[in-house]
Amino acid sequence: MDAWWQCEVPYPFVPREVLAAAQSVRGSLPNRYCDPRIAADLFEEVIDEFLLCDDLGMNVLAIEHHAGINSLLGANPMLVGILARQTKKVRILSLGTLVSLRPDPVRVAEEYATADIISRGRLDIGFVKSGGTEMPSANANPVRNEERYWEAIDLITKALSTHDGPFSWEGKHFTHRHVNIWPRPWQQPHPPMWSATGDPKSAAEVGLRGMRHVLVLRGVEGTRRAYQAHRQARRDAGLPPVTTDNFAYAAFVYVGDTEEEGRRVGSKLLWFLNTSLKSAPQHSRFMPGTAPPEAAPQIYRNGPPPEPKATADAPTLTDAEKGVAPSAGQNARRLMSIGVDEAMAMGILFVGNPDGVYRQIMDFHDKVGGFGHLSLVGRTGFMTHAESEKSIRLFSKEVLPRLKEIKTVEAV
Repeated sequence: MDAWWQCEVPYPFVPREVLAAAQSVRGSLPNRYCDPRIAADLFEEVIDEFLLCDDLGMNVLAIEHHAGINSLLGANPMLVGILARQTKKVRILSLGTLVSLRPDPVRVAEEYATADIISRGRLDIGFVKSGGTEMPSANANPVRNEERYWEAIDLITKALSTHDGPFSWEGKHFTHRHVNIWPRPWQQPHPPMWSATGDPKSAAEVGLRGMRHVLVLRGVEGTRRAYQAHRQARRDAGLPPVTTDNFAYAAFVYVGDTEEEGRRVGSKLLWFLNTSLKSAPQHSRFMPGTAPPEAAPQIYRNGPPPEPKATADAPTLTDAEKGVAPSAGQNARRLMSIGVDEAMAMGILFVGNPDGVYRQIMDFHDKVGGFGHLSLVGRTGFMTHAESEKSIRLFSKEVLPRLKEIKTVEAV
């Protein structure tokens, strides 16, 4: 198993009374509450943490979000370019540029090819379906978003792997008369490709395309179900089985010297859920193409999200709740009130001392059917630079070597 460290560069330094009164902290909170000096310090700290990962041999991962306190990374290619130049040995995963929001996938292909060249072949490309507050931030039409997503991936793939002169693209959503990117990527035919999605239909599409499949904070049931849809789609199509290297999982991870320290400091990671999921209702979710038809009834049942809690304490879910597949809206409301024990039980938070974190990861690994890549959301909220670096060092030296002993096997 391999590991990839990430930090979304959150900005938690907004007065509590402002957060409480805001309609949304991911879309409509005025940027006057963002001090550029503090933001510059945060970027400097986080980039130094990425470079520490490079020193210690742990891969790195860069994401992208827009218009909110949960992440200052609104321009993924810029950070990926910095990491491509400043890191020397680890792989870099862009997870990623929100391709269905970008008007020109060919430009995205050019950005990825350039980063792959600068890194001398250390880039992985990850695609994420856009939604919610990302839509208005990009002035994008939510209708047929998923269709644009897959077509953009197809066009990017062809642009990266075509080396015999210009070709034209006449698609349903994108038209490009002259595609001939320079430079071509270092890796041939193109860098490895990932897709972050969890609904069964999209999971099946990822399987058919042979992409690496990453689940983000989906817990045991959601992850196992998506992996199964991936494998079943390949069986139904008569395609050969994939290995556990095709599967990845992202969770909050913090390692301390002791169990108590790991839980205490690691609890700060839940700020991302308790606070930054407060979003204004997005009426675009009712429009055609934004969700599969079978999900429509549940979308209409979802009410507005609750106010974020000031503490991490939360009631325990019922067994029935744990056994069902929540909708995106239900999942968001649940996560906004979650505490440490519940997050650990769900499999979205791995915290403690090195031995405890290793056991938690392996228990989750076995329950979902195995995966070959772990993405560590290692810093968020009010976690300090020193706390983050300590966890990176402990994980790299005392947990990662044991994970690397987990062999890739056929995924069944």
